[in-house]
Amino acid sequence: MGNIKIALAGNPNCGKTTLFNILTGANHYVGNWAGVTVEKKSGFLNHEGNKIEVLDLPGIYSLSPFTIEEKVTRKYIIDEKPDVVINIVDGCNLERNLYLTTQILELNVPVILAVNMMDEVEKQGLSLDLDGISKDLGIAVIPISASKNQGIDKLLDNVVRSKDAPTFKIDYGVYEKNITEVMESLPESRIANFDKRWLGIKILERDEEIIESFPGNEDENLSDQFISLRYEYITGLVNKRMTGKEFGQKTFSDKVDEYLLNKYIGLPLFLVIMAFVFYITFNVGNVFVDKLDGFFSGTLAGFVRDALTVNDVAPWLVNLVSDGIIGGVGGVLVFVPNIAILFIAISFLEDSGYMARVSFLMDYYMQKVGLNGKTFIPMILGFGCNVPAIMGTRTLENERDRLIAILINPFMSCGARFPVYVMFAGIFFKGYETLVVTSLYVLGIIVALVVAYIFRKTIFKGEGTHFIMEMPAYRLPNLKSLAIHVWERVKGYIAKAGTVIFAASIIIWFITNYNMSGMAPITESFGASLGKIIAPVFAPMGFGNWQSALSLLSGIFAKEIVVANMAIVFGFSDPSLGGFGQVLMDNFTQLSAYAFMVFVLLYTPCVATIGVIKRETNSWKWTFFSLGYQIAVAWIVSFAIYSVGRIFLA
Repeated sequence: MGNIKIALAGNPNCGKTTLFNILTGANHYVGNWAGVTVEKKSGFLNHEGNKIEVLDLPGIYSLSPFTIEEKVTRKYIIDEKPDVVINIVDGCNLERNLYLTTQILELNVPVILAVNMMDEVEKQGLSLDLDGISKDLGIAVIPISASKNQGIDKLLDNVVRSKDAPTFKIDYGVYEKNITEVMESLPESRIANFDKRWLGIKILERDEEIIESFPGNEDENLSDQFISLRYEYITGLVNKRMTGKEFGQKTFSDKVDEYLLNKYIGLPLFLVIMAFVFYITFNVGNVFVDKLDGFFSGTLAGFVRDALTVNDVAPWLVNLVSDGIIGGVGGVLVFVPNIAILFIAISFLEDSGYMARVSFLMDYYMQKVGLNGKTFIPMILGFGCNVPAIMGTRTLENERDRLIAILINPFMSCGARFPVYVMFAGIFFKGYETLVVTSLYVLGIIVALVVAYIFRKTIFKGEGTHFIMEMPAYRLPNLKSLAIHVWERVKGYIAKAGTVIFAASIIIWFITNYNMSGMAPITESFGASLGKIIAPVFAPMGFGNWQSALSLLSGIFAKEIVVANMAIVFGFSDPSLGGFGQVLMDNFTQLSAYAFMVFVLLYTPCVATIGVIKRETNSWKWTFFSLGYQIAVAWIVSFAIYSVGRIFLA
C-alpha cells in the first residue's frame, strides 16, 4: 500500500482521455504545465488500498521534440519519473500507434501497454496475440475497451504490481556500432536521469534538445534510418501478432467516409449537420429558456424586490440587486440550456471521430489559402471557446502557419457569442433562427479563410505545408466522458456568470445610473455619455444608439455581457426574449440586427482570448495588431452587409 504516480500517454484519438475520465471521474482538475499553456489534467483514485495519481499527458504521435506537446510529454517522463507509464494504443491501428510505444520503451521506464477498443478489433474480424506482443516488448499488455469500462480493473492490478523497467531493445543493425561509440564518449557525470543508450540514439538522430546538452558527435544524422528501422520492427511484430483482416477490406468507417469525405457532397453534408445542431439547440433549448425566463425575471426578481422593499432597504440598492445583478446575471443564465445543448452536440461530433474528418475535408480549401487541414483543427475547437483553440495551435510545426492560425481563430464563433444570437435571432428572425445562426458560423469561417489568404500573400509569405493524418474509426462516445466534458464547459460558463458578469453588471448598473452630480436618469449617466461618444462609429451599420455602443464595449470583457448589458442599459429589468422584444424592435430593424450579430461575431475577442494571444505569440505587437485588424474587419463586413441589404430592401 502506498502512493503511485502514473502517466497516460498515447496518440490522439486512441481513447486516452476516455480512460482518464473513467479512472478519475469528476475527481480531477485542469491547469497548465509550468511555463506553457498546454492543458494539464490530473486526478486521483484508490485501488487495493493504494492512492493513485493519474496524469493525462498530451496526445502525441512521437517523442521527437517538434511540438510543445511532445516536449512536455518527454520532459515529464524523464524528469518526473512516474512509477508507471500506461501507453494506450488503438487496437485497430496498431502499427501506427506502436511507433510511440517503441520510443517510450527506449526511455527505459516502467511501461504497461493498454490495447484499447478491443470491441472494435473483434467487430473488424481481427485477432491479436497479446501474449506474443507482451513477449516481444517485454511488458504487460492488457486488453481494454475504455468506452465500455472493460478491462480497467485488470489494468489497475498490473499498475500496482508493475515496478521494473523493461529490457527493450531494437536492433539497429549496422548502426549499433555508431550507438556504442557515442555511448562510450558520454561523460558519466553528465548523464544524470537519462538512459545512456537512449542518449546515444537521440544524438545520432540530431535531436536538438539533446545536442544542446551533449555537444559533439554531430557529424552524422541517422534520423531517417532509425525511423525506417523502427517501422520495420513494428511491421514485423504486427504481421506476426495480428491476423484476420485481408488487405484492402473496407471497414464501416471506410464505407461512411465514401459519403462524408466525398469532394462533392462532403462539405454540404457538414453544413447540414451543423444546421441540425443549431436547430436542436434552438427548438429544445428554448423550452427550458422560457422556464428560466419566468424564474429570473418574474419569481426571483419579484421576490427579491418585495423582500428588500419590506425591509426598508434603500431604493438604489433595491434597484441594483433586482435590475442590475438579477437582470444582468439572469440575462446570461437563461441561455444555459442552449449552451449546454450546443456543447453536447459539438462534443459528440468531436468524440465520434467526425470532426477529425472535417479538418481533412477542409484541407482542399485550406490549401487554396496557403495553409493545410491541420490548421482547421484549432478553428473547429474555436466553436467551443477560442482560448483552448488558440492553445491548440501549438500542434502546428510551421511557425508562420501557427501565427496565422492564432490571428484568425477569434473569427470562429465561440459559445460565449451564442446568447447574443439566441436573443436577436429569436426576436427578429422567428422561425428562421437555424438558418440565421448557421449563416453566422459559415461567415466566420469564410472571413477567416479570406484573411488567412491575404496574410499568406503579404506579411506571411512562404511555401505552403502539407497535411497527413490518421482517421480515427467512427464510434459512439462514452457517455460518462461526454458528460464530464460538457459539464466542464457549462460549469465554466456558469462560473463566468457568477464572477466576471456579476462584477460587470454592478459596474454597468453604476455607470448607467450615476453621473458627476450623483444618481441620474439613465440618459444622462456616465454610460450614456460614453456610449454617445462612440455611437457614431456604428451609425453606418444601422445601430448607432448609445446603448448598443456601450454593450459592444462591455463585450470585450466577456461576450455574454453584451446580453447582460442590454438588459440594464435599455432600462429593462426583464431579461426575457418577450420582454426585450419590443424594446429592441424600437431600436433595430431586421437588417441592422443581423449586422449587429455579424459585428459581435467578428470584433475584438474577450480579455481571456486577448491574454492567450499575448502568451502564445509572446508579442505585444501581434496582440495589438490582432485587436486592431479584427475591429476593422468587423466594421467593414458589417457595413458591407448593411449597405448591400439596404439596396435590396429599398
